[in-house]
Amino acid sequence: MEMMANVMAQDAASRTAEREAEETRRGREDELRLERFMNNKPPTFDGGYDPDGAQRWIEGVERIFKAMRCQDEHKVTLGSYVLHDEADYWWGNASQRLGAGGALIIWERFKREFLTKYFPADEINRIVIEFMELKQGNMYVTEYAAKFEELCGFAPHYNTVEAEEDKCVKFENGLRPDIKQLIG
Repeated sequence: MEMMANVMAQDAASRTAEREAEETRRGREDELRLERFMNNKPPTFDGGYDPDGAQRWIEGVERIFKAMRCQDEHKVTLGSYVLHDEADYWWGNASQRLGAGGALIIWERFKREFLTKYFPADEINRIVIEFMELKQGNMYVTEYAAKFEELCGFAPHYNTVEAEEDKCVKFENGLRPDIKQLIG
């Protein structure tokens, strides 16, 4: 009986040691992942009304995620690590609300909440209107093309494979008549 108790105690101690070793290994992986992320010099975001800054922040951290081949489960932790000041306070409150009951917060949900807060719908609507009214005017074709692509990202209709032809027509219609005539 005593021998059986010893075997059970050893088995329990062995499982505890394995569990602790696994937790240590995971903790070290998390540290290395954060170190790799920070070595890529991610942009920071402080909050406040800065829709362009919010969009650039998202693009910047997503570029790093892609380069790191970051798994979705780690993106929120890494991205939120470089929020500062008001944005960090906002995320502390939002994460409590979103993660209530132990719910996992995925990057797409984080991004939707973040952009709702820092890139309001009225600003998106203003950009869509600017896109719809965009004309080449005095810009070089390359400048017009760059502005077109920048604004097009906010017009959902033009960001599908099916709408590629519509996008081309929209681009051509915005060109100056003398340029449009050259491309036929």
